[in-house]
Amino acid sequence: MDDIYHPVSSFEVTSDYAGMRLDNCLISIMKGLPRSKIYSIIRRGEVRVNKSRSRPSLKLNEGDIVRIPPYKVSTKEETFTPSKDKEKILKSIVIKEKDFLVINKPVGIASHGGSGISSGVIEIIRQLDPKYKDAHLAHRIDRDTSGCLVIALRKSFLRKLHQEIRNKNVDKIYDLIVFGNWPKELKIIDAPLSKRKSKTGEKEAVVENNGKKSLTEFSLIESNNMYSHLKAKIITGRMHQIRAHATYKGFPIVGDRKYGNELLNKQAKEIGLNRMLLHATSISFKNLEISCSAELPKLFSKIMS
Repeated sequence: MDDIYHPVSSFEVTSDYAGMRLDNCLISIMKGLPRSKIYSIIRRGEVRVNKSRSRPSLKLNEGDIVRIPPYKVSTKEETFTPSKDKEKILKSIVIKEKDFLVINKPVGIASHGGSGISSGVIEIIRQLDPKYKDAHLAHRIDRDTSGCLVIALRKSFLRKLHQEIRNKNVDKIYDLIVFGNWPKELKIIDAPLSKRKSKTGEKEAVVENNGKKSLTEFSLIESNNMYSHLKAKIITGRMHQIRAHATYKGFPIVGDRKYGNELLNKQAKEIGLNRMLLHATSISFKNLEISCSAELPKLFSKIMS
């Protein structure tokens, strides 16, 4: 199939998009265009808000005029989502409401497409049903993490979810298994995190004094000679926060290929551990009466037995 060409256009921000970041608005409007391309045209000044260059993080107001430059979108993208992934996502829906869905995201499927991934959860959701065509991620979890993921079905509700996240009215609890015997007294890790690019060009989180404040609460569930089962509560939502904090204290998560221990991961793989043992167990938007939990994968209890 041929690419679809979109000529230069203007978009007046409606109430549905008011309060949304510029980058998220464009991701919604310019469907099919890679995220990297969207950030590139913003940086080059091709996107204008009220005739001015703007940052990706700019919060839009109702009535703002956004200039959208000409762009091409490949029509081949829709064919790249394997049917088995669609079936996995369909079966993973645990809450289905008018304004939102909650899924127990399977391990190995990204939250969204990009960086060489043709499609992720949100692209698959939009293909499941015409009424999900405007679905948006309320937050993200890593590709190799399983568990609770909230998806807004209407932009007006997405704004409410984001407002609650900004106001820190959301509780996120994770289960994880790390190498080593985690000390019972280690209950809070307060270590600032910075983002940087690794040697392979991927983003990673690094503990640095000049980084952003990052706080994680940990509680020990049980330990054996090799592993410790923990629960973690995110107080600040930084990229890869739990993974980076656990490794920083010398207890890398089992199966973590980015922050983990390569030798220990190889030994774990030999006994059948083929994933990162990090699971988003529950999420609660306290003011919106949204509360959901996702069953812990059997592998977690198996490794601790």
